[in-house]
Amino acid sequence: MPSFEHRGRRPVIDDSAYVAPTAVLCGDVHVGPQARVLFGAVLTAENGAVSVGRRTVVMEGALVRGRGEHPAVLADDVLVGPHAHINGATIEDGCFIATGAAVFPGARLGSGAEVRVHGVVQVNTALPAGTVVPIGWVAVGNPAQVLPPDRHEDIWALQRELDFPGTVYGVSRDASATERMTRQSEWFGAHAHDRLLREHRLHLAEDLGAAGSSAPFATPEADIDPRRP
Repeated sequence: MPSFEHRGRRPVIDDSAYVAPTAVLCGDVHVGPQARVLFGAVLTAENGAVSVGRRTVVMEGALVRGRGEHPAVLADDVLVGPHAHINGATIEDGCFIATGAAVFPGARLGSGAEVRVHGVVQVNTALPAGTVVPIGWVAVGNPAQVLPPDRHEDIWALQRELDFPGTVYGVSRDASATERMTRQSEWFGAHAHDRLLREHRLHLAEDLGAAGSSAPFATPEADIDPRRP
């Protein structure tokens, strides 16, 4: 399991949790009791925490990202399906996030809400408990309206007031792409200083030693620079 220190914070995993060997945990990530993080999932705390509750399952290839003003909170008994995207959102107990669904920063899903395959919950949207977003539909607004994707103008009329550029990029709507991406480049550039944790280096050393590798990082004390290919 690749596990990284980011901005001085390290993942914490409950002893009863399972994290697959190809999942990636980066920064201030907390994985709770009996939680399961499956193969290829990425939990990354950029400058905001990621919290995974009791018995919550994050399936293959899902991305959960914590942000400064919008930590990613998965409460208890949540299922996050394969290739879903949870970005700076709060998901309350018992929610179901299906394959390929996307939940954007500042969104909050009440207990037992469902976002079905390829559904979207837009920024700063409040989805009441028990609400269902059907396959491919969009939830937008506070409180949310749930609309089919062909109602683009209606979706945009609600989304415009939720400040997607300010919430996601920290810029005004009229900011240039250069301004927007300069901020993004600097923000993600902080990963250049990440450190692969020693616990994982030890596992690498054991695995490579068993395979007879003579790689220069096959000793427990070797330092691994994540910037290096």
